[in-house]
Amino acid sequence: MDEDFPSDAVGRRVTCDGERGTVRFFGTVPPTTGVWLGVEWDNPDRGKHDGSHEGVRYFTCRQPKGGSFVRPRKASFGVDYLTAVKRRYEIEVQQVLEEEYQISTKKVEMVGFEDVSKKQRVEKLTEVALRMCDVSSPGPANEIRKTTPHVLMLDLCANLLCSWDDVAAITEQMENLKELLLSYNRLRVPSDPLARLRSFPCLRVLSLTSCALTWPQLLECAPMWPQLEELYASMNDITELQKPNHVLQSLKVLDLSSNPLVDRAVLNLADLPRLENLNISKTGLSTLCFDDALPGCKTEMFPALKILALHSNNISEWRVINELEKLQNLVQLSCRQNPLLSRERNPNTATQQLIARVAQLEVIDRCTVLPEDRKGAELDYRKMFGLEWLASGGHQDPLQNRPSAEFTAQHPRYQRLVQKYGAPEDGELKKQEPFALKNQLISITFVCPDETDQKPVVKKLPDSMIVQKVKGLLYRLLKIRGAELKLTYTSSKMEGKEIEIDNDLKPLQFYSIEDGDKVLVRWV
Repeated sequence: MDEDFPSDAVGRRVTCDGERGTVRFFGTVPPTTGVWLGVEWDNPDRGKHDGSHEGVRYFTCRQPKGGSFVRPRKASFGVDYLTAVKRRYEIEVQQVLEEEYQISTKKVEMVGFEDVSKKQRVEKLTEVALRMCDVSSPGPANEIRKTTPHVLMLDLCANLLCSWDDVAAITEQMENLKELLLSYNRLRVPSDPLARLRSFPCLRVLSLTSCALTWPQLLECAPMWPQLEELYASMNDITELQKPNHVLQSLKVLDLSSNPLVDRAVLNLADLPRLENLNISKTGLSTLCFDDALPGCKTEMFPALKILALHSNNISEWRVINELEKLQNLVQLSCRQNPLLSRERNPNTATQQLIARVAQLEVIDRCTVLPEDRKGAELDYRKMFGLEWLASGGHQDPLQNRPSAEFTAQHPRYQRLVQKYGAPEDGELKKQEPFALKNQLISITFVCPDETDQKPVVKKLPDSMIVQKVKGLLYRLLKIRGAELKLTYTSSKMEGKEIEIDNDLKPLQFYSIEDGDKVLVRWV
């Protein structure tokens, strides 16, 4: 046996041929001779079996092909923090100085190099990046405090640390540490987290992406981070979400994306008083309901939430979006790649419904909602569901306006839109027809009022066609070159009124242009 081989190998982290894993077994594997390490790899496709060999189980893996046996001499148990720092920084600085010296032999050109060296000394570092440097332990006692005492940001992602005790032994010597990146590690929960309070006194940002963590494990560790404001825990093994009682109360940002969350589990986070930004995208979420508030009212849950990411989930019903209207401070929403939106024939129509159904939204899928966007979306929504509103008991006379509870539950903002813009008139209401290409086409008459020789042109165009493409068509039809087109339109429903078409990236339906309307074309 190798004398340098650690006696406490089981549970330790190793790297072999560029892959990281955890030692689950150490010993002989008959009929072979010598000793082996049984390793569970972080990469579930790296191994050959689940810890069994010829019918005998030597260790257990979470994945059927997650384990391998390797000879100890092929595995590295890593280095301590101080060794990694010297390799990463001191040698790097020395190489830079040597390269600069080789460029010129003139003594005058070496002036200032000593100052540069002093500035880059590890003792002065405020940011230490040791990603994938095989760090496995802190090193000699109290040496970190002497070597890198001023660190504010520490990146230890994808290393060989195996326990929070090892992490704490490093960070307790960095009294001002604010940001700690530990993604792609595997860390055992400490036996007494409260005893580690002094190890993270100023920590504000913590990244634990892909650490194979469960939510109970996170909550067990959470007392160590009393000042934590941002927690990034995507791609873990988080399913249930127990309430974080007396912990994580300072959180402002929480990323739980790409975890297989159980529906409604997210409501157990609803009492976090300062949570402003929540990412639960790619979690399989299909429903969300704030039962403490009736339709049209505000919930007491998530009192500070401003930014919510729900993209790439299984949301298929508009009632989930209606629930978001109950949130008191929601202004930014990411909701793309959900069945609810993808089944809409036109993405712009889906976005308009999002805008109309949630009153306070200022940003949707990274696009700013302008005042004219909101007005157009709300007017179109009011028209789209007008017949349904009337059939449910709605009425243009406020004294007789009593829509059913069922309609109000499906369209909680509709009554407010009626109060804001007035009840839809009969001419505005049209029956929603089933999807077909002919139902998308509208007949538009293009008129050039300033060009007496130009005859009107009638074209049937999709109502989803954006203004920019309409202009491109007009350039070809009217044979106009080097001119800027100005478009307006008139409708028989609004005699004498000319409405400006001022956004090239909006579809015709955004301006409520309908079959038979006239578009006036001018250019300079």
